Amino acid sequence: MTSFAAYQNEIYLQGLGGSVPPFTTDPDALEQSARDRLGPGPFWYVAGGAGSGATVRANRSAFDRVQLVPRMLTNATERHLGVSVLGTELPAPVMLAPVGVQSILHPDGELATARAAAELGIPMVLSTASSHTIEEVAEASGDGPRWYQLYWPNDPDVCASLLERAKKAGYTALVVTLDTWTLAWRPHDLDQAYLPFLRGVGTAIPFSDPVFRAGLEKSPEEDLPMAILRWVQLFTGTDKSWEQLAFLREHWDGPIVLKGIQHADDARKAVEFGMDGVVVSNHGGRQVDGAVGSLDVLPSIVEAVGEQVDVLFDSGIRTGADIVKALALGAKAVMVGRPFAYGLAHGGQVGVRHVLRSLLADFDLTLGLSGHRSPAELGPDALRFTP
Repeated sequence: MTSFAAYQNEIYLQGLGGSVPPFTTDPDALEQSARDRLGPGPFWYVAGGAGSGATVRANRSAFDRVQLVPRMLTNATERHLGVSVLGTELPAPVMLAPVGVQSILHPDGELATARAAAELGIPMVLSTASSHTIEEVAEASGDGPRWYQLYWPNDPDVCASLLERAKKAGYTALVVTLDTWTLAWRPHDLDQAYLPFLRGVGTAIPFSDPVFRAGLEKSPEEDLPMAILRWVQLFTGTDKSWEQLAFLREHWDGPIVLKGIQHADDARKAVEFGMDGVVVSNHGGRQVDGAVGSLDVLPSIVEAVGEQVDVLFDSGIRTGADIVKALALGAKAVMVGRPFAYGLAHGGQVGVRHVLRSLLADFDLTLGLSGHRSPAELGPDALRFTP
């Protein structure tokens, strides 16, 4: 049994020798520090939201309206944090959300993230918009658990090829992002005229794909602008339908999870069309301005699908208390995004590992101090709701 809380003692003991953590343990300070380290283009590409940023704010305010109600004398000295999600054993109910173009934050990008996640046994969900190939990130992951996130291309043959590569490289579950078939209006990125893909960054997976390359007159190495134009045509501008999920099921024999679910009826449809899980997510507020906070809709989605599929949560996780709240409202596990990206910006693999260890320690301690010994003990009765 892993005691993630031990990271706290490790930090204090190192302090006796005059050492302090290499990076802050405060998530708000970490974001500000990342802003100081990065140029405005890369920083706002990660931190920014759609439109006015209302949905980014709604995600956090949703957590603020939910309060923990600690219980005493529950024998919570020892805790077991492990859960199983769609055949993947997790040491804690935490996964790394698919974050693209990580090389804009650190040269090692997804490779550093994969190594840090594997060290801790935390699954990494690899974005189709990765700066490194499916195979390179799999090698960096070693024996670590890994899932693959699909931005659904408009060419069926390219899509089938990506899925085949992911299966061959040991990715065990498929996460299909539904809410980003075209980019939202993102003022911070627009003001900088900053879109990494148009510079050939975050395109390593399609550009290395044999079927994608076969559709080009010249390779991306020989004619980058035409490769980028084909990328734009394949990966943006076309919404899909529920009936098209059958194609994915035909080409992927493992669990399929739909990411971007915000309405109970869509969760029910996911069940109807044979999916294995959903991620309650609004893409961290990056796609629809003025949308509902993800935590606000989590209970209705859990109620709609019951135990028929695994419900995961994304959008707004910053602290251990956030994880406890999401689990108490019915999520099987959570995905964390921006915090580990800020850690990557600070120190590559070391920075990601520090952020993850800090978040897991905070979760472990908060779970116990609120009177619970495992995620399974959490439920709505652990919470109080405020207007």
